[in-house]
This record gives sequence, C-alpha cells and structure tokens, in this order.
Amino acid sequence: MAEGKLYIVATPLGNLEDVTFRAVRILSEVDGIACEDSRRTVKLLNRYEIKTPLITYQEYNKEQAGEKIIARLKRGQRIALVSDAGTPGISDPGFNLIRDCIREGVEVEVIPGPSAIISALVLSGLPTDRFAFEGFLPSKRERRREKLRELSSEERTLVFYESPHRIRETLEDMREILPGRPLALVREMTKIHEEVLRGTVEEVCEEISSRESLHGEITLVVGGRKEREVTAGNLDEIVEREIAGFDGSPSDLARKISELTGIPRKKIYSRILEVKKRLSPED
Repeated sequence: MAEGKLYIVATPLGNLEDVTFRAVRILSEVDGIACEDSRRTVKLLNRYEIKTPLITYQEYNKEQAGEKIIARLKRGQRIALVSDAGTPGISDPGFNLIRDCIREGVEVEVIPGPSAIISALVLSGLPTDRFAFEGFLPSKRERRREKLRELSSEERTLVFYESPHRIRETLEDMREILPGRPLALVREMTKIHEEVLRGTVEEVCEEISSRESLHGEITLVVGGRKEREVTAGNLDEIVEREIAGFDGSPSDLARKISELTGIPRKKIYSRILEVKKRLSPED
C-alpha cells in the first residue's frame, strides 16, 4: 500500500491570482482537501477548475475530523490542508492536524505561499530582522492589557492579528501601554480595499476613532522597545542630541532618527526645523 501524505498548502489572502503553480497541481491531484470554510475554498477551486472533494476541518470538529483524516492518510490517501487564507497552521486548527500527523508517523509536506504575517511585516516598513508573532491578543480587556504589559519590554517588532470589532479597544490599550510606538495597521491585504495605516500608536488610534466602522481581516505590526522609549515629550531631546555634530542636511538627519525610533521622517523633519530654530541665536 502506498504511503499517505498530508500537504500543507498555502492559499491566497484575497487575490485568487496569488497561488503557486505547485499549489494548483497538488490541490488537483490529492484525494481530498481539508478546509475551514468550504464556501471560501470552493471559490479558489472553481477559479482553477479543481474538482477535488472537500473535507470540513474546523475548530469545533477538529478532533473527530482529524481522526478520520489521519485514518485516510494511513490507508495511503493524500490529503491537502488549507486555511481560509494564507498558510495553514498559523492561529488556526490546522496546527492540531499537523502535530497529530507527525505523532502518528504520517509524512507531512509544505507547499509554501502567501502569509499574512510576512506580508504585513514587510508592508509596515518596521524592522524585519527580528520579530515576534503573538497571534490574537486576549479578548478580555484585563488579560489583553496584562499581555501588552508583558510585551512592552520586547525589543523585536511585534505582529498581531485582530478582529474588526475589537480593534478600537486594542488600539486604546496600546495607546496607554505602548505610547509613541510606531505602528502599521494592515487590512484586507491583496483585496480591492487593501489599506495600510502607518504612524505612531496615537496617530493610528486617532484615525480609526474618526471612522464609523472598520471591516476586513486586520494585522497589526508594532515597533519594539528602543533603548529609551520615544514619546512626544522626549523626541525633542533625541533631536537635540543627534543634531550636535551632525554635518548632513535636515532631511538626512530625519532619516537617521527615523531609523532609530521608527517615527515617520516627515514628523521628525518638522521637529528638526523647530529645534534648530529654537537653538539658533537670534539675529
């Protein structure tokens, strides 16, 4: 009997053209596709004329469905695992199936592709050399605030998922616990209404508060803690310190400070001009 195999297949975040040739081939060849929401997965399958049967594998039925899938794999079948969007196993029940397959000695192979985490990270413009993915923050306010306090000393860039109905509360908590941090709110990636909001936590929070509603899947990317936390109060001190002995233009200095703090260059440039004016002797 041929050995079965579980394929972890990354699928588009939104734009159905963002699928690899290999993913289309595997989805066409396997005996079944384990998916969270058949209504979403079938759109991709129809786009590429894939007729493979679907298997419902969700949070509520992961134990029962997982046992049946592993039984099929042990009989020599090949099954593809997909999520609603992106790479399976990241903050979704696919992790359980992958782990159980490994425990049962079933071969697992990944078909790489789109990832909301990586896409949002590179779109943010924040440091990508070291980052930490924290998934969804707790839904209860006190637990969420406790978690943010734990992460406040983290120097790596932080990446979170968040739901539209909780985004305002989460940003308000970040405004209080992570003041002055650079932040990028990325939503509806690769879709028609894709949007990236960049600025400090306070600036993004103000932008969101002025809107009646916010829809779509949201990823938050937050700058890590610097050696000294940057706030509105001490930004001028940083500018004054960096101006001393700097021979370049205000634009070059703004770029340097932006790299140090993560604050947008435009905002720093205006501060530089204000500080230079204040420090220059009156004519």
